Amino acid sequence: MRYFIITKKQITLAIAVVICLTLAVITSVSAFAGANRKLPIYCVDTDSKKIAISFDAAWGNDDTHALVEILKEYNVPATFFVVGAWVDKYPESVKELADAGHRIQNHSNTHPYMTELSHAKTVDEITVCNEKIKAITGVSPTLFRPPYGDYDDAVIETVENLKMYPIQWSVDSLDWKDNATAESIYKRVVGKVKSGSIVLFHNDAEHTPEALPKILKTLKDEGYEFVFIDDLIYKDGYEIKHDGTQVKLKGGE
Repeated sequence: MRYFIITKKQITLAIAVVICLTLAVITSVSAFAGANRKLPIYCVDTDSKKIAISFDAAWGNDDTHALVEILKEYNVPATFFVVGAWVDKYPESVKELADAGHRIQNHSNTHPYMTELSHAKTVDEITVCNEKIKAITGVSPTLFRPPYGDYDDAVIETVENLKMYPIQWSVDSLDWKDNATAESIYKRVVGKVKSGSIVLFHNDAEHTPEALPKILKTLKDEGYEFVFIDDLIYKDGYEIKHDGTQVKLKGGE
């Protein structure tokens, strides 16, 4: 009878090999899952020096009129993502935004975490908000921005099945933070913007009206053209990269 003696070193080596193989499998599975994860549009791959600015309106309303006046002064179009409950409270502001030529898009009806909702509730959150916006503007939204940036595959699929485009942002002004200042907002935005960027502001952040004129002037001086988000994105014939960049495929629009 033959005996095999396994040393401590051989056991350690075998364990190390098993661990490495296991990690390799996990990494491969994770990479595959990540590559197939559904994503909203964070920014757009474009050769044109175009960007889009957006405002989320969910709570207060003190600064909306001031923002309209600033955007008018600099002749800049903006996309406003509004919550249905906000529309209920401030229908006159929704009308003012639309009358000023800005585009009103969907930010849910009650500002929930969308990933915690059933499919039926997700549909309800989106469609009810659409109806409220259309009742005032006459136009049904085509874009949806999930509250808190909270989404998963099911949320994205639902938005797409409703023939809408899910939208995030690539430049966050962080104007909502307690320690934000006009200067910090300015530096963050102009330091991160590039062609195809989607910039996020909020309609009721304390220092945004102060920061916005300088931001718009600087970016215009740098040669950027401001467009609506739905004019920046490709409507078909595209793919979304792992970082949320929308890229046009050959023949896409």
